[in-house]
Amino acid sequence: MQTEKFDALAISKELRRAVQDVGYEAMTPIQAKAIPLILQGKDIIGQAQTGTGKTLAFGLPLLNSIQPSDRKTQAIVLCPTRELAVQVAEELKKVLIHKREIKVLPIYGGQPIEQQIHGLRAGAHIIIGTPGRTIDHINRGTLKLDQVKTVVLDEADRMLDMGFVDDVEKILRRIPAGRQTLLFSATMPKPILDLTRKYQREPEFVKVVQKQLTVPHVEQYYLGVKEGIKLDVLCRLIDLHSLKSSLVFCNRKRSVDEVVRKLGARGYLAQGLHGDMTQPQRGRAMDRFKRNISEILVATDVAARGINVQDIQAVFNYDLPLDKEYYVHRIGRTARAGKKGHAFSFVVGREIGKLRAIEAYAATKIASLPVPSIANTDKVRTIPAQKGKDMGRYRQHQTIYT
Repeated sequence: MQTEKFDALAISKELRRAVQDVGYEAMTPIQAKAIPLILQGKDIIGQAQTGTGKTLAFGLPLLNSIQPSDRKTQAIVLCPTRELAVQVAEELKKVLIHKREIKVLPIYGGQPIEQQIHGLRAGAHIIIGTPGRTIDHINRGTLKLDQVKTVVLDEADRMLDMGFVDDVEKILRRIPAGRQTLLFSATMPKPILDLTRKYQREPEFVKVVQKQLTVPHVEQYYLGVKEGIKLDVLCRLIDLHSLKSSLVFCNRKRSVDEVVRKLGARGYLAQGLHGDMTQPQRGRAMDRFKRNISEILVATDVAARGINVQDIQAVFNYDLPLDKEYYVHRIGRTARAGKKGHAFSFVVGREIGKLRAIEAYAATKIASLPVPSIANTDKVRTIPAQKGKDMGRYRQHQTIYT
């Protein structure tokens, strides 16, 4: 039986208060279907796209099951990227405002391992880890899994794509067989289903997939462009729509750096995010974007997996995604919490075939949009004032480097 209100769930009064204090009201479909089953101790296969509230779907029952007096690790959540691990940890900590004795520790590569060892020795009830760093701690003897009662595989399909399945299996084999195993994934390829058959006990299948895979409040457009004018078109669209928070996707790390450099030269406050950046650089870039210090974040798909910013106004596919599924993940970064958003895709020449394949996969229609002219964007600008006075919509030329 499903319930739509958090206060009807069989969870502790502290968690119910926290959910109310944070501002959550009605549950999302994946939460309404999954939480009661997880609270009953059942194994779950949850299929839902990004942005549907799946973190809280497994997070609330997980937190409810923790015994704070026992300092040993009682639950582990495996995530494909460090960004997602940090995001999940932050989401769980949000609803621990009245149960601060429960310790949540993210462990991932790129952060000094000594810092994580200190946190593990101090006691961590819940570990949020990437597979590689988790195995590193297991091998060092700094992470013990013999008391783990619940394991969550978050974004299992991404872990498959990134080649982590062998590592995930190594970890699962180290966790007691009587555990509860929860698996969440946007898609269910055969290797993921093989995992469920091997490591879950009579799992309940919970599926929440809209007829349209893409977010309903996103207005989707494509523009036929030549490669050499992509940056001009990007800048014109940002100006034309007065965008204060935009996410731009490129397929290559080198392209990210190039777009950030060129945007900075034109006076746009832009940050880059890709796999060659150090963790401190990534952290600074995300922090500036979240605090609206920078207005544009340019990222690759892998680096963007953990982005959880509520007020992104538009997503730009500067390069069409290499995988159709990435399109859904990309545009799901805007129009969150019922807000409206825009998605603009740049299509060069024969890429129109790739766009049609994306439409068919996502069961959606992407409208054609003419390339805005300089005259169009000039209409939204004001005349520059004299000598240092208000410059209106004209950009001041400054670049932020990480």
